[in-house]
Amino acid sequence: MSMLFAENLRKLRIERNLSRRELAEQLFVSPSAISRWENGKRLPDIETICRLAEYLNVNVDRLLSTAAKSDECPAVIMVDDSKIVLNGGLPVLESALPNASVIGFTKPSKAIEYAKSNQVAIAFLDIELGTASGLDLCTTLLKINPLTNVVFLTAYEGYAVDAWSTGASGYILKPITVENVQAQLKILRHPFALGGTGV
Repeated sequence: MSMLFAENLRKLRIERNLSRRELAEQLFVSPSAISRWENGKRLPDIETICRLAEYLNVNVDRLLSTAAKSDECPAVIMVDDSKIVLNGGLPVLESALPNASVIGFTKPSKAIEYAKSNQVAIAFLDIELGTASGLDLCTTLLKINPLTNVVFLTAYEGYAVDAWSTGASGYILKPITVENVQAQLKILRHPFALGGTGV
């Protein structure tokens, strides 16, 4: 892991008088993710580095030159139109998948952009995404990468039948917990090295 990236990120955050929590909320990651980046224990993926550069108002090359994408760090996304739910769920996913790069989106279009340039291992999708549908988003993500495991998140059991007809790997009733995420990891359609049956 790059200590140069960690030092640059920490310096930029402090220069802008941002707490780790404030930066995390803007990027839809957990404060612990920011902490790991600044301690040199983990590198964010390229998409997140671009988001960091944009928010911190620096040239993306400054951050990209100090980081490299790791194949041992699967990309995991969570899509929910509620920022509160998203900010509460991201730390849960990080606890259940400590080796993953976990990032959140409130807009399906941003999640689709991310999936086009990153191989998403698991997508945790709310079924009701404002005017959009998580079921439609699932279909789009699976067209981009048929090996993406989609797990639906919802407060309504009535969606179960519709969810299963999309090719999803699983279904979790909210609230999301480490235990119910780990249970889903054991039954993924497409297990991967740091998840599924390997957990």
